[in-house]
Amino acid sequence: MLRQDVPGGGSTEGARQRPKLVPLRGVPMPDIFLENWEAVQNFRAVPQDIVIATYPKAGTTWVQEIVDFILQDGDAEKCRRAPLQTRIPFLEFSCGSDFTAGTELLEQMSSPRVIKTHLPFQLLPTTFLEQRCKIIYCARNAKDNLVSYYHFDKMNKIQPEPGTWHEYFQKFLQGNVSYGLWHDHVLGWWAQKDLYPILYIFYEDIKEDPKREIRKMMTFLGRDLPESVLDAIARHTSFQAMRCNPMSNYMSVPPDVFDQTVSTFMRKGEVGDWKNHFTVAQDQAFEIDYERRMKGSDLRFRTELQQ
Repeated sequence: MLRQDVPGGGSTEGARQRPKLVPLRGVPMPDIFLENWEAVQNFRAVPQDIVIATYPKAGTTWVQEIVDFILQDGDAEKCRRAPLQTRIPFLEFSCGSDFTAGTELLEQMSSPRVIKTHLPFQLLPTTFLEQRCKIIYCARNAKDNLVSYYHFDKMNKIQPEPGTWHEYFQKFLQGNVSYGLWHDHVLGWWAQKDLYPILYIFYEDIKEDPKREIRKMMTFLGRDLPESVLDAIARHTSFQAMRCNPMSNYMSVPPDVFDQTVSTFMRKGEVGDWKNHFTVAQDQAFEIDYERRMKGSDLRFRTELQQ
């Protein structure tokens, strides 16, 4: 993602100015991402493209690494060929001249390309639907998603300033964060899952039984790998393995972008961490808001796993 002609990945002089949110068809987006929006809208998919879509901090990196391992037949060395953000470009990413835009990286790749996006369904370029590209959508329960997003926005300088935990809690419930309301995002993709080649999976399910969910993704992608390879993929894509792997832990991103002294990119990866952050009053307010926004939907999440 770093431009090769920028030593060290660009200038680190002074503090990087954080972006502001601007509405794109009603969805709040970082203003720097919209500088390249025309290229995103006009992106041309091919049927072999594979899309990994999520709301931010919902298991994106985990699914990316699993999918790459599946496509590389479990070969760990091949999966160390480049940092994850280079192997699987971020479609709508744009960050000025220091970095290569996601669309530009993708144009340089040959099929089959794997593409990451956080776009809600209504903003996804229609070319992916027209080409019937396979899409894996991973969703995470809203409470843990909120906590993870808060810590991420504290360390990520190309996200708007998060403010305090209390302030961020309110922003999340109002949809005043990048990519808008979590509820709209997960419901929007859920409504389309039977109309297009979309595999809708859950973070909590992967955490509960990684091999079961890896097998599900493998089948969806038309791959048939032996049990020993499945075991290896599960081992190599465990949270601890990925956290220690420089090709997946984003330590290659300059500290003026990801300040991992504030919070590591891969922080905890747990189900139920929200209990360490929510006050009783916040939990009550969250539940009331959640019931209102999710009313009538058969989409269900787990906020904790049985021990």
